[in-house]
Amino acid sequence: MKKSASAPLTRDGTFARRTEERVREMILDGTLPPGERLNEVSIAEVLGISRGPLREAIQRLVGEGLLTIVSHRGAFVKTFEPGEVDDLYELRTALETHSVRLVCRRATDEELRELEQLVGEAGEELSQDPDRPYPADRDLHTRLTWMSGNDALAAATVEVQRQISLARQTSAKKPDRAREALAEHERLVAAIVERDEDRAAEILRLHLDKARKSAVDALGITSE
Repeated sequence: MKKSASAPLTRDGTFARRTEERVREMILDGTLPPGERLNEVSIAEVLGISRGPLREAIQRLVGEGLLTIVSHRGAFVKTFEPGEVDDLYELRTALETHSVRLVCRRATDEELRELEQLVGEAGEELSQDPDRPYPADRDLHTRLTWMSGNDALAAATVEVQRQISLARQTSAKKPDRAREALAEHERLVAAIVERDEDRAAEILRLHLDKARKSAVDALGITSE
């Protein structure tokens, strides 16, 4: 495990949730890199907690696909097999392009302005610090998913997004990719505002294909 600046957690009503969030952060920021075995004693010491709540957090993160359990060996940060990222992105593309078509048909004018504001804020943050990764709290994909108005579709999409979150966060840390993603998001939102669903779906398809290639490259794996 790489050195982390994690501060000990304080016990309150949200203790279990914050334990899970902190371990998730350690995975996504590279403190716990792909393939690394989780040392429960070390992590519990860093976070200032007992191993009980840590094990609960581990089980939930296994459910998210960020960790895997190897019998008699413990929990490991997920690694991706050749072709696995391709399969997940193929499914994600099918779900998200349908979502964006629904957004073009159903979104209110106020919601469209919200999308423009979301991308604008991400652009401002990147202009202030060009070397930073894409702002996670400005995630256009998540907003579009729920704006589709189809809760079943949104839930399925979020589950796929969770499964590839490790690959996505790894590639999103690349500054060049962050700037490219912003430009692609701007074109996507422009098409959505015009309610041109065919163009929006094609822009999104190309955007996700670039994201897939970037993730595969960042993870050092080969597509099948």
